[in-house]
Amino acid sequence: MLIEAFLEYLECEKKYSKHTIQAYRMDLIAFKDFCIVEYDQERLKEIHYNQIRTWLVSLIDNEVSNRTVNRKMSSLKTFYTFLQKTGEIEVNPLAKHKALKVQKKVQVPFDEKEVERVLAIMSENKDFESVRDRLIVELLYSTGIRRIELINIKEKDVDFVKKVIKVLGKRNKERYVIILPSVLKTLNQYIDVKKEYQQGNVEELLITKKGVKIYETLVYRIINLYFSRVSTKAKKSPHILRHAFATHLLNNGASLDSVKELLGHSSLASTQVYTHNSLEQIKKVYNKAHPRESN
Repeated sequence: MLIEAFLEYLECEKKYSKHTIQAYRMDLIAFKDFCIVEYDQERLKEIHYNQIRTWLVSLIDNEVSNRTVNRKMSSLKTFYTFLQKTGEIEVNPLAKHKALKVQKKVQVPFDEKEVERVLAIMSENKDFESVRDRLIVELLYSTGIRRIELINIKEKDVDFVKKVIKVLGKRNKERYVIILPSVLKTLNQYIDVKKEYQQGNVEELLITKKGVKIYETLVYRIINLYFSRVSTKAKKSPHILRHAFATHLLNNGASLDSVKELLGHSSLASTQVYTHNSLEQIKKVYNKAHPRESN
């Protein structure tokens, strides 16, 4: 099947993550099902742009967001680019397709006081889950790593001597993040209390009380639970801590290039989304400090 060949290409050649490959799979299967129902056509290499356009319109009619529609169209375009490269088709039907306009969302990060208040609350208890949860918050905030990167850290990835952690990012790209002294203290505390729950075949650093690897929804619940106690911001998720990491660094003088490397971005364009709040902070400082402001 062409879809399976394409997904194998993404896994073996492009080194995409399982999560990303599954997203492509779901998009392509949904499109194929649509073509079978609407056009009695299951040979995707014989599909024309007008048929793809009909699917796009149906998605919009079903109130699918422009952002999601664009992602699905991007999946199709990548698929047809693959078919073109392998000689299955001559022309990519989506070659001239233009993405729908998407209103940019400005995500408001936690401020420094909110993070400190959460860490203070989390320091009140010393049991296994409390120490683990504090370590999760400290690692996310002090390194800016993604939730999936956090979950996949193995204990052997932690270098206690050099005070760094090896992280496996998108497309299996490795990078090292720094362990701050305060985080190292929590990390050592966690390693001590973890011994009681550690299962022999589990290599991951962060585990549940059952001794198994932590999972994405658990990390989300931890962040949402604690930050709901100190913040009224609409979104409280691990990504907002990543956002806070980048914003606070930029606010305190870090260069965009250095933040890019720390976040594991492949281009500055991805990092620039975090500059909005830094600019707002600069505006506040400017308005307070400029001599004309007092006139």
